[in-house]
Amino acid sequence: MFRHSIHFTRTLGNFRPEPPPAHASYKRPTNPAPITTISTMDIPLFASTQFELLAAEQGAEIAEQTSLITSLPPVALQRHGLAVLNLVLSAQRTGLGGRTVLELEPDSALTTDGKLPSHGLRSGDIVRIEEQPGGAAKKKEKTELKEKGVEGVVHRVFESRLVIAIGKDDDMGVEALVTSGKRLWAVKMSNEVTWRRMVKCMETLKDMGEKGTGSELTRVLFGKSSPAPPEDLKGEVKFLDEGLNDSQKRAVEFALGIRDIALIHGPPGTGKTQTLLEIIRQFTSQTPPKRVLVCGPSNISVDNIVLRLPPDLPIVRLGHPARLLPRVLAKSLDALTQTSEAGEIVKDVRQELDTLMSKLVIRGKNRIRGKERKEGWEQVRHLRGEFRWREGKATRDLVTSSKVVLSTLHGAGGYQLRGEKFDVVIIDEGSQALEAQCWIPLLMSTGVSKLILAGDHLQLPPTVKSNAKAPKVSQPKEKRFHIPTSLEDTLFSRLLNLHGPGIKRLLNVQYRMHENIMHFPSKYLYNSELVADPSVAKRLLSDLPHVEVNENTVLPVLFMDTQGGDFPEAASDDESSSKKPSSSSQSNPLEAALTINYVRSLIAAGVQDTEIAVITPYNGQLGLLTSALRPDYPGLELGSVDGFQGREKEAIIFSLVRSNDKREAGFLREGRRLNVAMTRARRHLCVIGDAETVKHAGGYLAGWLKWVEEGGEVRYPDVADVLQV
Repeated sequence: MFRHSIHFTRTLGNFRPEPPPAHASYKRPTNPAPITTISTMDIPLFASTQFELLAAEQGAEIAEQTSLITSLPPVALQRHGLAVLNLVLSAQRTGLGGRTVLELEPDSALTTDGKLPSHGLRSGDIVRIEEQPGGAAKKKEKTELKEKGVEGVVHRVFESRLVIAIGKDDDMGVEALVTSGKRLWAVKMSNEVTWRRMVKCMETLKDMGEKGTGSELTRVLFGKSSPAPPEDLKGEVKFLDEGLNDSQKRAVEFALGIRDIALIHGPPGTGKTQTLLEIIRQFTSQTPPKRVLVCGPSNISVDNIVLRLPPDLPIVRLGHPARLLPRVLAKSLDALTQTSEAGEIVKDVRQELDTLMSKLVIRGKNRIRGKERKEGWEQVRHLRGEFRWREGKATRDLVTSSKVVLSTLHGAGGYQLRGEKFDVVIIDEGSQALEAQCWIPLLMSTGVSKLILAGDHLQLPPTVKSNAKAPKVSQPKEKRFHIPTSLEDTLFSRLLNLHGPGIKRLLNVQYRMHENIMHFPSKYLYNSELVADPSVAKRLLSDLPHVEVNENTVLPVLFMDTQGGDFPEAASDDESSSKKPSSSSQSNPLEAALTINYVRSLIAAGVQDTEIAVITPYNGQLGLLTSALRPDYPGLELGSVDGFQGREKEAIIFSLVRSNDKREAGFLREGRRLNVAMTRARRHLCVIGDAETVKHAGGYLAGWLKWVEEGGEVRYPDVADVLQV
């Protein structure tokens, strides 16, 4: 086994941090800071800056995609996960929301097993379906084919077919595809709706700032007014969840008692979602009940809340059915509309639509032609209009009757919420959302007087592809707050800087990590305020019933130091970070071999592959690890740091990759990325890297190396032993 392949091991004692006080009696070192307004902000200038940054970001996204689509042939696009070729239309029907649903399968003339080729399309992706251009098609011909195509959302992906829900106003495009009988392809597109909604919000903000209008909440969000002091509810709230700890209870009381804004700071594993669930339930239990709009930057962040809300609470989940978790669909607006009384009439119209459409798609000698065909499509448009009117009324009634409405941030800009009144907006994962996104639910709804933002500004910010930075604008001394110059500057962080720590409550008891794994992040980023709950503080891999006790499974933290130049990095082709797509990604073959051996040693000791994750900042390294480990361990999770935020595993192996004479550390300088990587493990964290190189990253990583060398376990693997395995 792997543990015998390392002969040069040095143990610097068994690290034992000072035991933290038990969480039940833990008292925060200081009282919450008073709420003040540190500065104010010019709203039109803010909005104008956001315009520039959003335009640059959209441009970067479009340029990246356009570059691939225009420079690569269709086969290469499929290989890159951006297209599926050689499709034919196999079925058509009316789906949820009155959308035309097309089923596409591989052309039987080009496949022997009926399966789709390897591709990268997933449920929720926006695609364009077009007649497939020939290999020798000229640019003009390709443009003409594109004009005949339709856009839709991938609803389901099966081994042998794609199910695509088409946009609501594309009957002519559908007819062209149906009648062509030609081979088709599906190409992944960018989502322009999101950008339009953010820009619209910034236009509204700019107009409000110039006219001096806007709600009191808006004034507070820009420092024009100070947050009102919170009502002291300590001891007055009857908590519905008896399992809340003291810090969660204080956060709930604060959110209920504040008049305008509250930040819930939830470090890794501290039960942020559990706290938000209690806040939602408390608001809806008041007399009269408050109406709550709950949003998040991603569908998964919203669905996680939907799944944990009480089943008897009247809620509705907005969003395209293709993008929702299957277990959430029953609470979706589309599904609830079908089961409502008004939905029965909608069903009748849908059946009539499907019957008519089935006649119009017939090809060959039985195909409807001429005037009859034209009249048929006119009737389809008439029925679709009636369908949407009836469905629109049914959806409005459902939304209005729901105490809690849940949606992604950009989904809150849809017609379903136009004119709807909410008392409270709650945004989960607020530190991962663009600020312009956060303004969509605040400006598209009416009557909102309270905003609750939950997140952790010390983990990863929103993913931004553009490197654009707006120039800093000098302002009068009384306006000391700088206009954000990057889309990575979030509303969560801005409000914390604007009004100070008095608007924030920290959740300090974490339920994920062994206390040794937690110790350094808590000390470095969270002012040593995090406390490991007794249920997790001492647990190790060796405590799992199926795992043997050995030198690896009894360790909560291990660093394998490859210093000495024997494990050098090698350049690869592309960059893991979406921010710098043109720079080189890195790989380190020998470090990858060391990582692979260590994974195998844990599995040999009884740790299940589903209990382990291997993460790395670089796609080059990820490719090496995936190709070697995936065939033998299908349950093993491998991924980038960015893709693992919010996740956890019993064991995490983190490959740092960088090892070079220039001491270049790249991504390893980004403390928030490292914080995510090192706080995913429950029982065991193994970090593998070259200390001589990565210590030059400074900050978080340099501090962690010093911490582990002073009191943790450090091993020095021999490259010869790695090569022998």
